[in-house]
Amino acid sequence: MRRLPPLNALRIFEVAARTGSYAEAAAELGLTHGAVSRQIATLEGWLGQRLFAKDGRRMVATPMARIFAAEVGLSFDRLAVAAEACGRPGARRILRVSAPTSFAMRWLIPRLGGYHAGHPQVEVAVTTVSTVLEDLRGGVDVAIRRGVARADDWPQHRVVPVLDDVDTLIMSPALFASRPILRPDDIAEHALLASETRAGDWADWLEAAGLQHLAGRPRRIFDHFFVTRQAVEDGLGIGIGPLPMLEIDVAAGKLMTPLPAIRVPRTGYVAIIPRQVDAGNLAAGFVDWLAAEGREPR
Repeated sequence: MRRLPPLNALRIFEVAARTGSYAEAAAELGLTHGAVSRQIATLEGWLGQRLFAKDGRRMVATPMARIFAAEVGLSFDRLAVAAEACGRPGARRILRVSAPTSFAMRWLIPRLGGYHAGHPQVEVAVTTVSTVLEDLRGGVDVAIRRGVARADDWPQHRVVPVLDDVDTLIMSPALFASRPILRPDDIAEHALLASETRAGDWADWLEAAGLQHLAGRPRRIFDHFFVTRQAVEDGLGIGIGPLPMLEIDVAAGKLMTPLPAIRVPRTGYVAIIPRQVDAGNLAAGFVDWLAAEGREPR
């Protein structure tokens, strides 16, 4: 007989560690906050150690708990794959994809219609993370992260390059019409908008443009790039944005690139899938489609 921890408590623990919140875990599972807390306490009693520590008003997973949660998530993934393999032939499959918010909003989601047209039996469920460097967690089939395809970075996963990334100057067409930027020096007439999640963008672009003397100019800083992008579209200033991710906005006339020849190469995006969990090569097929979309000229 296997000596297993209480499985319901394990399921609730994995969600709480993945979401980083008892309240979010309760909402996802349809439970009360107290029920989540009690199940975590049950599992802690079985293991004989704390899994979460109080941080202000939140309960935060300990480093060991995060490692344990990742293994639990992979185990549940394998169980789900086994159940699907034994389930109804032709049943609709759910493919869970985790991606940075801007990547999901500006590049992935606008293309999903094409994938669904060729794979009507698959439902792609996208969840977002606030940083491109966020750790991998259980509970997803494919994770998109910024990085390079080095196997030693993710030894238990297959890593496939998906999209190259270059930065260039972006602004709204309306702002360009009133105060055009025709040469690099023209940016001195504009407010510079920046993102905490892309802290080095302006410094690198100014160096590429030969404008290092403007590196000390004040900037209006937003927490995430998708907020900065909206501020640029609204004409509040100019920013640095990634191509080809923003090509959909350029084609729609929401943004423009006034100095497209000045580009700064960035580390691109890779797709990461567990090597052992992929019934029917569903995730691998999706990643191959992503890579083909990334190579497609627009």
